[in-house]
Amino acid sequence: MVVLENNEIRVEIAEKGAEIRSVKRNGIEYMWDARAEVWASSAPMCFPICGGLKDDKFVFEGKEYTLNKHGYAKFTTFEVEESSDNKAVFLHKSNETTKAQFPFDYELRVIYTLDGNSLKIEYNVKNLSGKTMYFNIGSHEAYYTPEGIEQYDVIFDEDDTLTNYILYGNLLSNQTQVLLGEGKVFPLYDKYFIVDALVFKGMKSRAATLKNRRNGRSVRIDFPDCPYLLLWHKHDAPFMCVEPWNGIPDTVGSSYDITKKEGITALDANGTYVNTHTIHFA
Repeated sequence: MVVLENNEIRVEIAEKGAEIRSVKRNGIEYMWDARAEVWASSAPMCFPICGGLKDDKFVFEGKEYTLNKHGYAKFTTFEVEESSDNKAVFLHKSNETTKAQFPFDYELRVIYTLDGNSLKIEYNVKNLSGKTMYFNIGSHEAYYTPEGIEQYDVIFDEDDTLTNYILYGNLLSNQTQVLLGEGKVFPLYDKYFIVDALVFKGMKSRAATLKNRRNGRSVRIDFPDCPYLLLWHKHDAPFMCVEPWNGIPDTVGSSYDITKKEGITALDANGTYVNTHTIHFA
C-alpha cells in the first residue's frame, strides 16, 4: 500500500489496480471501503475498455479477442515507479498475458498528486506497438455515503439536459430517458439504480459535485478530458460512483470492429495519450 499525505488529506493506494482504497480528511473517510459482501472495490480503473463489449469480444485485423467488462487493469498489480509524500507513479506494461486479450504493446502509468485537499489522477498511455492502438480509459471511484444516497445531489458546473442512455445488460439500448431538463442540480434517488448505471453523453459540464444537502460534505470531480459520465450505485448500498470515461459501452447493434467503436481512442504508433481528472474533498 502506498500512502500520500499532507496537512489536508491522507490517501491510501493499492498496488493491485493502482486503486485508491482510502481518502481521509479531518478523520472522515470519503471512499467506499470495498466490503466484499456488498461490492468489493473502491475505485477500479477501466482499461483498455470502459463498460461492456457486445458478447465480450472485439475484432482487430481479422482476429477475434475476448475482453471482459471494464478490461483487466483493475486486476493487474502495478509497479511503484515513484513514491513520495505527495506523489506516486504506478506502472503497468503489456505482456504476453495482456496481448492474448488486447494485441498492443504499451506502457500505462497512473500518476497521483496531492495539492491541498485535492487529488489529481493522470492516466498516461504510451503506444509501443508500432501501429495505431485502439483503447478506452476511465475511472470508477466509489464515494462513501453513510447517510444514504438520497441525502445527496450531483451538482454540475453548467446548465445541462441529462439524457440517460438506458443499458440493456452491459450494452446501450436504443432507448433514452431525460432525467434533468436544463439544470445544474440533480437529486439522487435509489430507484434510478435498480437496473444499473446512468449513462450520460453530450453534456456541456466537465465537472460534477457530489454534495450532501444537509451537512454540506462534498466531493467535486473535474474531468476535462472525458466526454462521458456515468453514475452508478448498488441498490440500497451506502456509496455513489461518479465515473468520468473517455469511452462508452457498445450498443446492442454494434459491430465487433474496435476501430469503429463509438468513442474509441486511436493512438498513433509511439504516441502518448494523457487523461486527467481531479477530485476535491470538502
